Amino acid sequence: MLRIAVPNKGMLSEPACTMLSEAGYRLRSNPRQLVVEDPDNDVELFYLRPLDIAVYVGRGTIDVGITGHDLLLNSGTDAEEVMDLGFGASTFRFAAPQDSDIRELADIQGKRVATSFDKLVHDYLVEQGIEAETIHLDGAVESSVQLGVADLIADVVSTGTTLRNAGLRIFADPIVHSEAVLIRSPRLDAQDERLIRLSRRLQGVLTAKRYVLMDFDIPVEKVSAAVSVTPGFESPTISPLHDKQWSAVRVMVPKAQVNQVMDQLYEVGARGIIVTAIQASRM
Repeated sequence: MLRIAVPNKGMLSEPACTMLSEAGYRLRSNPRQLVVEDPDNDVELFYLRPLDIAVYVGRGTIDVGITGHDLLLNSGTDAEEVMDLGFGASTFRFAAPQDSDIRELADIQGKRVATSFDKLVHDYLVEQGIEAETIHLDGAVESSVQLGVADLIADVVSTGTTLRNAGLRIFADPIVHSEAVLIRSPRLDAQDERLIRLSRRLQGVLTAKRYVLMDFDIPVEKVSAAVSVTPGFESPTISPLHDKQWSAVRVMVPKAQVNQVMDQLYEVGARGIIVTAIQASRM
């Protein structure tokens, strides 16, 4: 039975569970349930702290897990990324007080940096040739400067509002860009059919979210022009209509470009353009 670790709480939890549900896996029926067996799919779900998932996958008996790219880097384990999951995007950055003279990366030399991701920050500073003290704090680190624990912080940034409210200013390039990823244990073969099946299902969910089906009719002599507008995921399906002067075309189109594509197709000569959501897919 494939053991899958799922974030128990935090910003990764809900989208991760939604994705697994849409991929056909059974989820827990109440938030206190920490283990769920799904014999129909031959998997067992373990709801764990997001910070711990990479450790359980890299060093324990969990086969695969969903966590953040930044959390994986900070874990220091041998767990390996399998695929990006398209949610939970964030950046990890340095921030210093508004009136501080710390304004660029070199200014961190000799300073104290408070963070919950001490390994990630330490490794990054070493890579940049900067010597600084990394101070580990669990939870919010925004108050560490004001309370005299550190000179600056390194933390996950989405909008930056929380840092600004704490009187902090973001500076320097991001330490890392992160999003949710599927990771696997080093003991699980990359070609394991259970992992391949899980990856294929999750990729199918991503495709269903990012693409729609578009059907339209087009004069035969304009099919080539229409196909140049909508080349499709692999290739369009083109079928003859009762009126031999027309063809019917079915094609996958990126959801974010639907209206622009419909406008272009109409100008080419397409009519009866219909868009349908994709419930599920296997590509």
